[in-house]
Amino acid sequence: MILTVTLNTALDLTYRVPALRPHASHRVTDVRERPGGKGLNVARVLAALGHEVTVTGFTGGATGRVVQDLLTGTAGVLDALVPVAGATRRTVAVVDARTGDTTQLNEPGPVIAPAEWSAFQEAYEGLLAGADAVALCGSLPPGVPVGAYAVLVRTARAAGVPVLLDTSGEPLRRGVAARPDIVKPNAVELAELTGSHEPLGAVQDARRRGARSVVASLGPGGLIAATPEGRWRAAPPARMHGNPTGAGDSASAGLLSGLVERLPWPDRLARALALSAATVLAPTAGEFDRASYEELLGRITVTPEATAA
Repeated sequence: MILTVTLNTALDLTYRVPALRPHASHRVTDVRERPGGKGLNVARVLAALGHEVTVTGFTGGATGRVVQDLLTGTAGVLDALVPVAGATRRTVAVVDARTGDTTQLNEPGPVIAPAEWSAFQEAYEGLLAGADAVALCGSLPPGVPVGAYAVLVRTARAAGVPVLLDTSGEPLRRGVAARPDIVKPNAVELAELTGSHEPLGAVQDARRRGARSVVASLGPGGLIAATPEGRWRAAPPARMHGNPTGAGDSASAGLLSGLVERLPWPDRLARALALSAATVLAPTAGEFDRASYEELLGRITVTPEATAA
């Protein structure tokens, strides 16, 4: 079983409009809703790859009940979310059908009380007993300590469970110092962590800060990785045009599944990038197109990188 943690779960709403114009009224032509938050996105992809997944984090209010009802219909995903008094947040994505661009509106999430954070940590420790790996993903809701991911990384390490961390800002900086097995920032998050905009040097710097392996998403430029086994760059066969929502989460799922399956690093990176690109190409935001994934998997180029000066 793979465990994914989404402390700031969400109900993702996607509206499609003919054209998005500021200060105007819009007629919505299509509405989609699904369980959201980075860890839930990772879980959905892992389940589609055939892995058993348990999801945990916080859920509350009427929106939280909708999220849990939708999870019930997701094959391969077990709901172990922890109830709280506050209401689960919503995220609203407005897709401009004319340009394909997406405008995102993200609520902050419920305020988590100290007793609720303690209850979560107890539940998390219990779930780790049956986990082969864990993904810690996304933002922190109000009330959760900024060092929360560092605490959860250390708890997983004490239980002997490999951990992937995908967050940003101060939670990322503190989490890296707790020595997760994989850290997966995007280019902006990596630069904020290290102060460097040179990707290879930055991923190596992030490793020196504590992460065992660092895999950075470079958008259209693919992935770059620094690991104990070597350094690689994974590149797509061509620039992908579409909606990038959830592409980074699909990459995390590819990396985590490759870890559990003990794939060599080049194969993990090829899978992660193929899933990411197939998510960009999917007609529904945050899903991946399986036919595109299978076709792309054999066309991803993974090459060794020389050590940065």
